[in-house]
Amino acid sequence: MMQRTARLQREVCMLNTEPPPGISCCPHGDDQFELRAQILGGSGTPYEGGIFNLQIQIPERYPFEPPKLRFLTPIYHPNIDTAGRICLDILKMPPKGAWRPALNISTVLSSIQLLMAEPNPDDPLMTEISAEYKYNREVFLDKARMLTKKHAVDEIKAKETPTHESMLEGNGA
Repeated sequence: MMQRTARLQREVCMLNTEPPPGISCCPHGDDQFELRAQILGGSGTPYEGGIFNLQIQIPERYPFEPPKLRFLTPIYHPNIDTAGRICLDILKMPPKGAWRPALNISTVLSSIQLLMAEPNPDDPLMTEISAEYKYNREVFLDKARMLTKKHAVDEIKAKETPTHESMLEGNGA
């Protein structure tokens, strides 16, 4: 228990002082073992301009067991399902997975960011999207961009753009 707490505190501190480019992460609410992360969609990807929110649960046996991550923001991707679950080898224990205690949350988030930029269609969670990615890339890219715009971009604009009512009340810009 102490090892998990101390390790997590070090990792969160590092994520705050030296975050990987395009990634932020912090504790969520009162539970020190639940974090929230945000990953910016990479330039040149269909996720460009989007901000994707993730939930991170730190298990009891961390770092001997991988953190549990899922996307809270909908994303159109062959390796991420509609519940936000992510198919990535370092999120699973050996022998099927590649998790090692030497890995950390920063590494995992960077790997997810890379997976967003370079999907692995040969190990899909979403077979239909995987087939589209492999055989009809333009359709995949259009759908991914559209979903990004709908769920990861408009959300930001809605928070920044004053509503008509707030402008009438004098609260707007």
